[in-house]
Amino acid sequence: MKLKYTAAWVGLTAAAMITATACGSEGAKTAAETADKAVDKADTIMAALTRATDRTEELGSAEITTTTEFEATGGGPISMDGTYSWGDGAAMDVQMDTAAAQMSALQDDPTTRVIMVDGAYYYDVDPQPNGPLAGKEWMRVDVAAVAGEAAADNMAATADPTATLRYMTASTAVEDLGKETVLGRKTTHYRGSVGAEHLEKSKLTEAEKKAAVAALEANGGKMTCDIWVDGKDLPVRITQTGAGMTVKMDFVKFGATKEITAPPAAETGDLSGQVREQRDTAIGQ
Repeated sequence: MKLKYTAAWVGLTAAAMITATACGSEGAKTAAETADKAVDKADTIMAALTRATDRTEELGSAEITTTTEFEATGGGPISMDGTYSWGDGAAMDVQMDTAAAQMSALQDDPTTRVIMVDGAYYYDVDPQPNGPLAGKEWMRVDVAAVAGEAAADNMAATADPTATLRYMTASTAVEDLGKETVLGRKTTHYRGSVGAEHLEKSKLTEAEKKAAVAALEANGGKMTCDIWVDGKDLPVRITQTGAGMTVKMDFVKFGATKEITAPPAAETGDLSGQVREQRDTAIGQ
C-alpha cells in the first residue's frame, strides 16, 4: 500500500515585529525623541503580547478552526476544526477535509477525524481489505515519521497553536496595524516576521531557542505572521506564511475542552514505517 501524505498541520511560527526609526532633518534632538517614542511604543506592544502569551498558556486549550493553503500544489485549502490542547503536552482532535488532504483513498466521508496525542497522528479511516489497515478503524503515524526527529523532539514548538505567541518575546521591535473587528470581537492587529538569527539574539532560554530554530528550519527558515488580540488579552486570529504555505487559525472558544486520548490499540494499524520511508526517499531526491 502506498500512502501519499499531505501535512495539514503547521505548528510553530515565531514572529519578530518590525518598526522603523530614522533621523530626519531636524537633527539629533528630534532623532532622539523619535527613537524614545519608538522604544516606548515597542515596549507597550510587547507588554500586551506578553500578557496574551501568559493568558493563553494559562487556559491550556481551545476550540479552533484552521485553513491551510499550499502555494505549490495550486489546489484548494485544507480546513480543520476541533479541539487543540497545549496545557499538558500538545494534542489535537479535529475534523479535516478529506479530499483536500488527499485522504479519499482511505476515507469515503467528506471529513476525516484526526487525533494527535503522545507523539503520533491517528486518522479515522475505512477498514481496508488487506495490508496493515485490514479491518482497522484508525491509521497511526508517528509525528517523527512525518516531520522528522527534530520536530518530534520539539513537539511543544511544532504542534502548539499558541507557539507563535510564546515566541513573540524574540521580537526587538513591533508593528501595530491598529484596531480591527475579527469574528465579531474588537482586536488590535500586529504583524511581523522572524528568522533564526532573531531567535539566537533573543532572551529565550537555550531550550526554547533550539526548539524554535529547529521548527523554523523545518518550515523554510523564515515566517511572517499576523496576530489579532482582543481586549481580554487573548488571540482571536493568527495567520502565518512561510515555506510555501499560509495557515489561518481562528480561536473560537478557550478552555473547558475534553481530554484528548488515543484510539484503542486493537483498532489501529501503524503506517509509520511506510511514511518515514516515503519521506526519506523524497528528501533524498
